Amino acid sequence: MLANSASIDALDPSREKEPLARLRPATAEDIDALVALEEASFVADRITRRSFRNLIGSPSALIIVACGGDQRTLAGYAALLFRRGTALARLYSLAVAVGAAGKGIGRALLKAAETEAFERDRILLRLEVREDNERAIKLYRANGYRPIGRYLDYYDDHMPALRFEKTLRGEKLFETGVPYYEQTTDFTCGSCCLMMAMARDVPGFRLDPVMEIRLWREATTIFMMSGPGGCDPFGLAVTAHEFGLDAQIHVSQAGDLFLEGVRNVHKQKVMMLAQEDFRRRAAEYEIPTVVEPFTLDLLSAHLKKGGTAIVLVSGYHMFAKKVPHWVLAHGDDGRHIVIHDPWVADEKGESIADAAYLPLPYATFDKMARFGKSVLRAAVFLSPRRS
Repeated sequence: MLANSASIDALDPSREKEPLARLRPATAEDIDALVALEEASFVADRITRRSFRNLIGSPSALIIVACGGDQRTLAGYAALLFRRGTALARLYSLAVAVGAAGKGIGRALLKAAETEAFERDRILLRLEVREDNERAIKLYRANGYRPIGRYLDYYDDHMPALRFEKTLRGEKLFETGVPYYEQTTDFTCGSCCLMMAMARDVPGFRLDPVMEIRLWREATTIFMMSGPGGCDPFGLAVTAHEFGLDAQIHVSQAGDLFLEGVRNVHKQKVMMLAQEDFRRRAAEYEIPTVVEPFTLDLLSAHLKKGGTAIVLVSGYHMFAKKVPHWVLAHGDDGRHIVIHDPWVADEKGESIADAAYLPLPYATFDKMARFGKSVLRAAVFLSPRRS
């Protein structure tokens, strides 16, 4: 959390000769200065005195101020909103005094806002900015924000707004030695997760698209609601076993899976036969199967022993599509489940940095790790083969 008084010099050591400005949470005593800064910074769409007062008193908001030596002269502020029940934060407003421009204060406030959002278990920080605000847009792009949309007629003067977001990762990368691999098709998330686990724990295993398709063919359900099929938890476990990993299957319901929404009875029959084959082979290999929802405590204990887990999540929470999706859980830092998501949304401007080593807060991960009307929970716990 933000200390009561933190120097921006620590964030920008190259500015040792600049007057010290310190960051701290705003209080009711700052309202006059905030209003004055707002009026000097913006011609329209200003935050009112009443709104500043409400923001300062709200548990779902935070205003960070940068102030001079007297602690009351404001060089800038950043206002954050935290929507309850989500893993998102919004940078509501950011302003820097004219006399403080070019001193790194905007960047320091932005960094502090990101830290605060991450500490409150937010995954993404989003914002809107006037399309003609070139200085602010340059700041956001330089600090890793990617464009995600455009609102027409957003401001009082009808100026459009550009939308940006950034994946928050914290200060430290949680290293587990599991390499990242981006899926090359829309349907191979499961096989890619298995590949990443094997790349660390199976000697001599190599990551490449040929293996991606081979593992998908060996673990797929044949069909899905539309398009090629996705991987089945029993199929993933059987394939992992055959390639040299120990596996344990966790499913919240017995019987056939992923039949919801598949209306074609012939497709359903083929899927049921494929899954029956996987279940028989899992039994022959004596792969342990637990027919009950896995818990976060159980997953956390497995990860802390050095294992990995291919976990089913709802694609709705990852890329706004109601489809089953597999991610690889491979770390636990005490507050987050650390995952590799093999899907990179290139159309949104994402890169591998947005999908690898992604720390998901426990509550967020728990909410995501279920699919469909039946609230299916499924995971395949993986470990290096015991001697």
